[in-house]
Parts: sequence; C-alpha cells; structure tokens
Amino acid sequence: MQIANPSKALILLVALLSVTILMIVGRVTAEAGLPIITAFGGYGLGNGIGTKGSPSPKMFLAKEPTE
Repeated sequence: MQIANPSKALILLVALLSVTILMIVGRVTAEAGLPIITAFGGYGLGNGIGTKGSPSPKMFLAKEPTE
C-alpha cells in the first residue's frame, strides 16, 4: 500500500491521535469519541467528491501487481 495523499493522511493521523488521547485522559467520553473516530475513518477511507464534481484523490493506492 502506498500513501497517495500525505497531507490527508497527516490530518487523519493527528485527528485520530487527538481524540484517542482525549478519551484516555477522560476529557471525552466513549459515547462521544467513538463516533468521531468512525467519522474520521470514513473520511480517510472514503473517496469523496471535489467541489466541482471531480473526484478527490484517494489516500491509499493499491500496490502495483508483480509478475
């Protein structure tokens, strides 16, 4: 797997770590934190649509097949 969109991957990583840390220290409850983590996961893995109808770049690309 290759990271095709490093900026999107960095945003996702920081957001997931932040919510996880806030849940660990008790500032965010599990009832509030898990849906946030799920939403960020969907953002990171989803295709998304650009503002003008063009598809947004995916974060992960499949490996090129080997012979």
